[in-house]
Order: sequence, then C-alpha cells, then structure tokens
Amino acid sequence: MPGFPLRLLAPLLLSAAALADAPTYHADIAPLLASRCLACHSGAQAPLGLRLDSLEQLLRGSQRGPVVHPGDAAGSELLRRLTGSSQPRMPLTGPPFLAAAEIALVERWINAGLPPGDARAAEPAIPSPRPGEAVDYRHVEAILLRRCATCHSPNGLMGAAPEGYQLSSYAATLASGERARVVPGNPAASELVRRIRGQARPRMPYDGPPYLTDAEVDLIVAWIEQGARDAAGRPAPLPVGAKLRLHGRLDEAGKLDGLALLIDARTRLDDAPRPGAYVQVRGRLDAGGRVRVERLRLR
Repeated sequence: MPGFPLRLLAPLLLSAAALADAPTYHADIAPLLASRCLACHSGAQAPLGLRLDSLEQLLRGSQRGPVVHPGDAAGSELLRRLTGSSQPRMPLTGPPFLAAAEIALVERWINAGLPPGDARAAEPAIPSPRPGEAVDYRHVEAILLRRCATCHSPNGLMGAAPEGYQLSSYAATLASGERARVVPGNPAASELVRRIRGQARPRMPYDGPPYLTDAEVDLIVAWIEQGARDAAGRPAPLPVGAKLRLHGRLDEAGKLDGLALLIDARTRLDDAPRPGAYVQVRGRLDAGGRVRVERLRLR
C-alpha cells in the first residue's frame, strides 16, 4: 500500500479484527431476546410499541424513539434498561436479570454497529404445540409473561406481586404454599383459569380489556387439563391438601359454574348462599382432585 502510513494501518486492522469477532443479531442477540424479552415485547400489545421480535422492529424503537444507537452502547436505552441504569430494570420479571456476560454481549453488539449477521442462524422465538402434541409450559409461558407477569412478579407494575402470587416462572405459577391457583388436571378448580375467563372478579389481566383471546385461554386450559406439564413435558403433582379460594356463580345443582363441590355437615354456610348468587368458596383439594368446601358465602 504505497504511501500509506503504517502507523494508521494498525488501528484499521485492529478495528477489522474486532468487527469480525463481534456478536451479530441473528446468531447471538435474537436468541437472547427470544428467551428473556419476547414474552412481553412482541406482537401488537408490546409495551410502548417496542417490539424485539425482529431486527427491523428493534431498530424502529418505541413510541419514545430509538432504543439502540450504533456504536453508542452507553447511550442506548436498551442497554440502560438491562443494566438498571434506567428504571424499571428489564426484564420486568427479574430477578434474575440478564447475566453480566449476556449484558456484555449486547453492549459489544451495539458498539460494533449492530451487525445483522446471517439470517439463517435465527431460531424460532415462541414454540407452539403441534397437532397431537401435549401442551407444556413452553407453550403458555409467553402468554403468562406478556399479560400476567407484568404485575405478578417481584418488581411488577404494582410493586410486589398481588397477594404474593408470581407468574414469572413455572415453579411460581404452580406454587401452592399459601393456596393453589393451578390444579393440574382440573381447570375449573384452578383460580387462574376462573380469573382469565371472567368467572371470578376482578377478571384478569387487570389491565384488560383487551383480555386474553379465546385461543390463549383455551391453550392455558388445555395445559392445566393435561397436567400442567413443565417445559420437559412432565406432569405436575397434585397438591393434595392445598387451600383453594374460588369465586363464581352457584347453580341449582350446587355447582360453581359447573364445578362439582363437596359440601357436607362440616361446611360453613354464610349469608344464605342461593342458586344464581355470586359466591366465594374456601376449601381444600382432596386426593381425587376435588374441592372439599370448608366455607361458602356470598360475595
């Protein structure tokens, strides 16, 4: 390279090498966003219109403007949210937040100029059950995180999770220490289902309408009906003896919106509950997955 100063060549070679080793969107960033961000930031209901389900959408930014600036990671709102220098820190369902190595990956990608990489390296973002395939947690996780965990998480929009119930992980969703909201194999006895159907008030998600679509509700119902399987396809154990608290309409047969109730001489009846009334049921889950009523009262 005649006449080109060698002292200027070295920085150029170093920059080219750094760019060659830089993360790319399709190979490195897209899978990370899919696993931690797309549950909320995808589709028409993405907060502030910020969709992270494609490079084009990410570059478009939110209603407030761009969230990444090529070559300027420190000035990019995406990175600031991931580190917590802008609040609320993301993902909203954290902790756990992204690991330091994952945040560093995003920082390097932005500083390298947002290289796209090979689109063939992209992975499917949100799995859907194939015909005949059992529904497991992977198939409902995105719905729960996008529409429910925004409040029902340790640092949600309402602060602490309402009534301590978190929907930010499989274990939290199935937790039954205080009371069970999911009864594997019995959607009608699951408080979660009754809330998203509107059988129990207030209907959830609390920021609805829009509420969950019929297809989304049906998928969650199928998941619970098939045993509330984890991401590996293992059915959840029945939380025998767990407390339940259900709301709904009492019918002529003494059922709660069609759900059979075990009522006996030990059941406490308050306020003369009658058919057609909106009532609260407190009880426990027996070994057969049935609701043994301890108290029934008007609401």
